[in-house]
Amino acid sequence: MTHPEVDGTAQSEETATQLPPRGRVVAIMPAYNAAQTLEQTVADIPEGSVDEVVLVDDCSSDNTVEIARQLGLTVIEHQTNLGYGGNQKTCYRRALESGADYIVMIHPDYQYDSRVIPVAVEIIRLGICDVVLGSRIRTRQEALEGGMPVWKYIANRILTTVENIALGQNLGDFHSGFRAYRREVLESIPIENNTDDFAFDSQFLAQSVYWGYKVGDIPVPVRYFDEASSINFSRSVKYGLTTLWILSQFWLQKLRLARFRIFEKPK
Repeated sequence: MTHPEVDGTAQSEETATQLPPRGRVVAIMPAYNAAQTLEQTVADIPEGSVDEVVLVDDCSSDNTVEIARQLGLTVIEHQTNLGYGGNQKTCYRRALESGADYIVMIHPDYQYDSRVIPVAVEIIRLGICDVVLGSRIRTRQEALEGGMPVWKYIANRILTTVENIALGQNLGDFHSGFRAYRREVLESIPIENNTDDFAFDSQFLAQSVYWGYKVGDIPVPVRYFDEASSINFSRSVKYGLTTLWILSQFWLQKLRLARFRIFEKPK
């Protein structure tokens, strides 16, 4: 008769051998005037957790590029400002070209804690999720004490609730600047059809749900301070209204009442 401890050990070893290999991890940073915070963001990335850090500079007026090169990052410079979404498109193209199996997007403004990168990647590697977001909202008190403006907290809670209902998800924060993806997600979603503006992220999440990818989140400590990038109130209103329109497009496409390029696979 097989001893239970021995049998359990054998099963554990067998399970371990079935885990996928670590794969290549690339962190991408869409940057604009991030000179004051870039070094801190990079310093917090756990040693050995990423194989390459790619920074795409969207025509910064400060010395972001110079600092990025001093830090040994792979640097791509836009000759004209392409916008937040346009910047991400360049980031993802470069990550895929470099052979990345897992891609982590983190804003270089030191607002999100880089230490959680290996946690997000492991969740994807184990097949638990295909897309992982960093949630800034664990409790109202923590978010506000971290420096999140009250109006932004309220807007985030309302919009995230609507998105969860519309997309059938249960995420804590749809609007995070920390995101991790399995390579296959970026290869299959037509991100080139997405906007070059801030609504790129909302489109990407709606697309991920539309094509059945598993989306989850993890708590990420967040910091708000003067140097951290943020859009102003008027642009936030525009962003919120655009996100509601994206949710409408999602359902119109699902119900086959209309067709939109962001939900159409390239031929």
